[in-house]
Amino acid sequence: MKFFADTAEIADIRDLNDAGLLDGVTTNPSLIAKSGRNFMEVTKEICDLVEGPVSAEVVALDHATMMKEAEVLRKIADNVCIKVPLTIDGLKTCRALTNDGTMVNVTLCFSANQALLAAKAGATFVSPFVGRHDDNGFDGMDLIRDIRLIYDNYDFRTEILVASVRHVVHVLESARIGADVMTAPPKVIKSLANHVLTDKGIEGFMADWAKTGQSIL
Repeated sequence: MKFFADTAEIADIRDLNDAGLLDGVTTNPSLIAKSGRNFMEVTKEICDLVEGPVSAEVVALDHATMMKEAEVLRKIADNVCIKVPLTIDGLKTCRALTNDGTMVNVTLCFSANQALLAAKAGATFVSPFVGRHDDNGFDGMDLIRDIRLIYDNYDFRTEILVASVRHVVHVLESARIGADVMTAPPKVIKSLANHVLTDKGIEGFMADWAKTGQSIL
């Protein structure tokens, strides 16, 4: 399963990338606003830092304007992936961009039927939001299971990009189901390394090493 960072914070992206834990980055208007930086500038910097896909989202709602915005965004770098909402206009834009060889991430997916439409439109990625699904009384991971089954039934090439990941259990379940990608805040990705027994083991090793009075350096 590929790991994408859901952030526009350059320091966090660089840290994860240096650790070999990053396959791509997803951004959205909210994350860019949170960074307090210029949209085009920060997107270009992320694309220069990361080799994998970097999702940059259009903000228009109609197909014609989405295409104009996409034309600007995809000139930022070769690894830009245009992010469009799961609407009819968004799907039209997805098909047009895909036919032109551009990566497309269809976002704000909340049902398996919507995911089916994204695959039919030729999306590179579809982004079902599991955390927001959970927030509204549904099981977000059931949605991922349904999409995985449907995509496997028909051998769709669209990759399932699990989004709105809130905690490590979402990551674990996504991997167990067979999701292609998950995108999460850097804090969640880093927390995957945490375990109380690892901490206790390090504490014990360090205590025993101190007793030897030795130094490696």
